[in-house]
Amino acid sequence: MSRVVVCGSLNMDVVVQSARRPATGETLLGATVSFLPGGKGLNQAVAAARLGVPTAMIGAVGNDAFANSLRGFLADSDIDSSGVREIDGPATGVAIIQVANKDNAITVASGANLHFTRHMVRQEPRADEVWVAQFETPLAETQVILRRARAAGARTVLNLAPVLALPDTLLKQVDVAVLNEIELAQATRSSLRDTSALRQVVAACHKVRAKGVRAVVATLGSRGAVVVTADSATTVPAFKAKVVDTTGAGDLYAAGLLFGLSNGLDLATAGRLGSLAAAEIIGQIGARPGVSLAQLARQEALVK
Repeated sequence: MSRVVVCGSLNMDVVVQSARRPATGETLLGATVSFLPGGKGLNQAVAAARLGVPTAMIGAVGNDAFANSLRGFLADSDIDSSGVREIDGPATGVAIIQVANKDNAITVASGANLHFTRHMVRQEPRADEVWVAQFETPLAETQVILRRARAAGARTVLNLAPVLALPDTLLKQVDVAVLNEIELAQATRSSLRDTSALRQVVAACHKVRAKGVRAVVATLGSRGAVVVTADSATTVPAFKAKVVDTTGAGDLYAAGLLFGLSNGLDLATAGRLGSLAAAEIIGQIGARPGVSLAQLARQEALVK
């Protein structure tokens, strides 16, 4: 099994759960609050580690109490956090997540994540590794880091979330691009909906591929996912799950995909493992897996 190196964001998620969202100007009592380690980078790293993948986290935090909590959490999760740099000035990233009616709304104060630079990466990529990035840290730094990993022979994975305007030169450094249906529509300026025909989704994926990406994995919620390469388009069905909280479902999908890639599985099978991971997380509050996803994967005969 190869190592996964995640370059990305670290946040403290403040999850506020209520029966409904307040109207503009309204104060709503009776909510509950939880403080959970988060950020797309950290979520994907933790989920990969809990699947049993040797995992390293690279990113930036502030000099504050939240940073100490996140470092301790990474250590408890058996993640190599030597690449997490503490900087003075900006606060550690914070995400306010409001959960109501089985859905969520998220506001992010990126803080130290926006001050992450290529110079903070002191680990040299290796050919047997999988290097992962998202769009919650500066794009220019992400491009250089992925180029360095690709040059070393590592496999590169980019989660295009949240969607930003980006140069095509960045996508040329990517082996596998992962994005959801909304992000796919935004990235390709397509009018996709949750009822769009599969052929329309595949066509949009090929638009992303045309910019230099070797393969595209698009997640489609209850419809599962589609894996598009130069030679094929494979539909990956969703696993049945009771929806409690959709927070982190995309991050868990990516982590399941990473687990598959690090184990040498083909991309379609790795995508099915991603669907399994996402189905497990939406049945609970928060963006962290509560049971062994590796065990679930073995039960589904996706891994040995």
